[in-house]
Amino acid sequence: MSSRRDPRTYDMERLRAAVFEERGGEVDDSIPQLAAADDEFCAIALALPDGEVRGSTQARMAFSVQSAVKPFLFALALLDTDGAALDRIGIEPTGEAFDAIKLESSTGRPPNPMVNAGALLTAALVHGDDVQARDERILEGLSAFAGRALDVDEGVARDEHLLGDRNHALAHLMRAEGTLNVSADDAVAVYARACAVLVDAESLAVMGATLALGGRNPVTGEQVIPGRVARDVVSVMATCGVYDGSGRWMRAVGIPAKSSVSGAIVLAAPGRLGAAAVSPPLDEQGTSVRGRAASQRLSDDLGLHVFGSATGH
Repeated sequence: MSSRRDPRTYDMERLRAAVFEERGGEVDDSIPQLAAADDEFCAIALALPDGEVRGSTQARMAFSVQSAVKPFLFALALLDTDGAALDRIGIEPTGEAFDAIKLESSTGRPPNPMVNAGALLTAALVHGDDVQARDERILEGLSAFAGRALDVDEGVARDEHLLGDRNHALAHLMRAEGTLNVSADDAVAVYARACAVLVDAESLAVMGATLALGGRNPVTGEQVIPGRVARDVVSVMATCGVYDGSGRWMRAVGIPAKSSVSGAIVLAAPGRLGAAAVSPPLDEQGTSVRGRAASQRLSDDLGLHVFGSATGH
């Protein structure tokens, strides 16, 4: 008999209090705004199929989405290219860091859309004749996923662009390989601005739920992307979303997810719900220490592991 708890009555504050005791990890310092993040910030949220959104304390505090934007850029690229983005980007895990200066040796493609090279390319594949048009398309698309109008932290966007040396290197490498069809600077500018979009844990949970529910936003009812696109995105999240820790994540947590250097994790439990956990201190793989602990508890308590039936529970 299952001991699975009901997400509608699940005690979010008790969960937050439990994971808040985790004290490991370091705050990312790649740009000044991330380095200045409050390491005591901790929030968790769930978004359910009927549109109910449940959040803990601090679940409406804004932060820049950073790498948690990558599944949604991939979704928009698939949508805007009618699936042709799958020919331009690999979908295999790398076993390497998210910003590794590496492309597929035989094709010159990024290895998958969840590493920086792949996200630079997916952002460039979104419809738009110039940087501003692609910026607007991405912000509009992310807002549809979130079910509300989102804004950009212009300071974060500027610093991501100016200080993103490895992203510039990746973009130039893809240009040299013939993979990237816009200028390297344009690609980095668009991706930097996408990373600087402001969300909160509740909005990010709704974004995860939209992927988990076949592309339908549970709050607005809008079919943001087709079901086949949502399926492709969630599949790649499962294998590549936590970088070189993805295998361990899927064994232990079992929910397709995407981590972020801002400390955010977005989760998409297929057919069940979306979730988000955010707290800035990161482990060596760049994953939130408290976010990982919260995700593990949610998976165990709500029976969300996608392979849970293999255990008989």
